[in-house]
Amino acid sequence: MNQSEQIPRALMSVNEAARVIGVSRSFAYELVTSGHLASVRLGRRVLVPVSAIDDLITQCRADNGSK
Repeated sequence: MNQSEQIPRALMSVNEAARVIGVSRSFAYELVTSGHLASVRLGRRVLVPVSAIDDLITQCRADNGSK
């Protein structure tokens, strides 16, 4: 399978999510623990749905009164 045929990922690690949203790894785990960033547990791994990033941004914008 070449790079143009890759299957889109539905989940990412908390470390990857932290890099995407521009926060530290520990703060990303705080967001997960507090429920502000949705996550799923598969075995021992904690993973973040890709859609949870958009949900977090939408919620932050609503909390700050932005459109």
